[in-house]
Amino acid sequence: MRADAVRNRERIVSAALKLSARHGDGVSMEDIARSAGLGVGTLYRHFPDRAALLEEIAITGLTRMLEVGRAAAAEDVSRWEVLRRLMAECIDGPLALVRARPERGQSAAVRALEKQINALLSAVISDAQKEGSLRDDVPAAQVRELLSVAVCRPGARADDYFMLVLFDGLKAR
Repeated sequence: MRADAVRNRERIVSAALKLSARHGDGVSMEDIARSAGLGVGTLYRHFPDRAALLEEIAITGLTRMLEVGRAAAAEDVSRWEVLRRLMAECIDGPLALVRARPERGQSAAVRALEKQINALLSAVISDAQKEGSLRDDVPAAQVRELLSVAVCRPGARADDYFMLVLFDGLKAR
């Protein structure tokens, strides 16, 4: 693929990730093309339909989340801090979009990435509970579900009241 075509594809995916994180799956292909600074024809040359673009967004976003989570988990910081960083990355990612798609519409690659992220998140939650920074009276699976609900809503932000109250409630006293 030519260098300009690669750049255009990256611009489309980047714009789609940002718009989808802010507005959910209702964002139009025209809005994505405009945000990328490209024409709709260029978008459709790279992604023949919405499903192809959504697949690329999901894989790109989930891969980035997994990389950030693994890097944070490898650092010598509290597991609470790792959890906060991972949730901030998830909020900026396409989780609401991925969750809105029926599971049968997801590729094996997306399902595999989700499984890896869930395993990483479960390990971080368990470790945070063991270190005493995260409440241990809430089962790890329920903490993961609460966090999933919080970050998988369109327009979610790390500093919105929902997230602030949720993290305050999960913090060990």
